[in-house]
Amino acid sequence: MNVADLSPAQARERFRAGERVPTAGWCRGWTQANLIAVPRRLRYDLLLFAHQNPQACPVLDVGEPGAWSTPLFPGDLRTDLPGYRLYRDGEPVADPGDVVAEWRDDLVPFLIGCSFTFEAALLAAGVPVRHLELGTNVPMYVTDVPCEAAGSLSGPLVVSMRPVPEALVATAVEVTGRYPLVHGAPVHVGDPAAIGIRDLARPDFGDPVEVRAGEVPLFWACGVTPQAAVMASGVEYAIGHLPGHMAILDARDDDYRV
Repeated sequence: MNVADLSPAQARERFRAGERVPTAGWCRGWTQANLIAVPRRLRYDLLLFAHQNPQACPVLDVGEPGAWSTPLFPGDLRTDLPGYRLYRDGEPVADPGDVVAEWRDDLVPFLIGCSFTFEAALLAAGVPVRHLELGTNVPMYVTDVPCEAAGSLSGPLVVSMRPVPEALVATAVEVTGRYPLVHGAPVHVGDPAAIGIRDLARPDFGDPVEVRAGEVPLFWACGVTPQAAVMASGVEYAIGHLPGHMAILDARDDDYRV
């Protein structure tokens, strides 16, 4: 079966069985989300950080301490994503295929909106999506734009990039602006150096894609931003998704369109 035609439950079953791939283009019409799980003592700091930085960190769901499922994700957050990243003292230390052994009773899971959610709408409006064409991960970059600090958490904004033909830039902005809970419109259009990105060919996460003649790079706030805050703030312990390897929710893309 084409991965675009899978249900969220079918996709989660494949990831639980060991499939390890980026999820762009999976489960057409179903919402994808970033995962960040932090110790209970930091849950209010993370909630405040998300409130202060809503475009980068739109919270879709939150679990109870120790929980490995949420109302929107009835699977197992420890096994049903296609990749994870484990942090200790702010450093990424492992990218395991599951985190059953690493999940702690004090971890509070947050599910953060993902820009993959609006990609079908871009395609329907005639806007090409290069990483979908190539079957690769979306490129993501750490910028020099600081997020608003909250409690013990601070760090830089992370963005995802999609090259768009110049004539379709306004269309891309309009279409994605209708999805404010999954990052909304771009935070920057054009020169990557203006937000501290030196080389588009060397993303911090994901895979590079070509920006062709007549195209403009568009940058959207990215849900990897909380992981950047974990690193910048030296958080003792946290579990995130491997960037681009998302949680697929039992929620529809259209649920987040305004």
